[in-house]
Amino acid sequence: MAKTNGKGTARANSIHMVENMAEKMASQMGLELVEVLLQKESRGKVLSVFIDKDGGISLDDCEQYHRTLQPLLEAVDYDIMEVSSPGVDRPIKTRRDFEKNRDNLVEVRLFAAQDGSKLYRGLLKDFDDEKVVIQPEGGEDKTFLRKAVAIVKPV
Repeated sequence: MAKTNGKGTARANSIHMVENMAEKMASQMGLELVEVLLQKESRGKVLSVFIDKDGGISLDDCEQYHRTLQPLLEAVDYDIMEVSSPGVDRPIKTRRDFEKNRDNLVEVRLFAAQDGSKLYRGLLKDFDDEKVVIQPEGGEDKTFLRKAVAIVKPV
């Protein structure tokens, strides 16, 4: 869903305010707020809100959430608002994501090579603010500092 705001640029530009409102609204609607992004694109400032729920998100879910959230964001400077599902292979970013993917095969991409590689695969064993732990096939657990990890996603 995309909606043009058309309200000028004198608005506050606080991603934290959007996250707080979006989280509250998602919770009230039985949804999970996955991520909020505000980025400049060729088509203007795009506010992207990603939501999820058990069993997946439908187009109707996105539309209803968009119509409910959009009027609450009058103080935010954006041109287009999009609401969508993060997809089945969304990156693992939160503790809830970890719980859903515990003991599943994941791919860990690093910012810089560690032990000669920037890409590792294994079963997700632990995930917190400090570290990511996977168990490569036939190997011992491998621990990566979160600040060294670019992305963790299901395979």
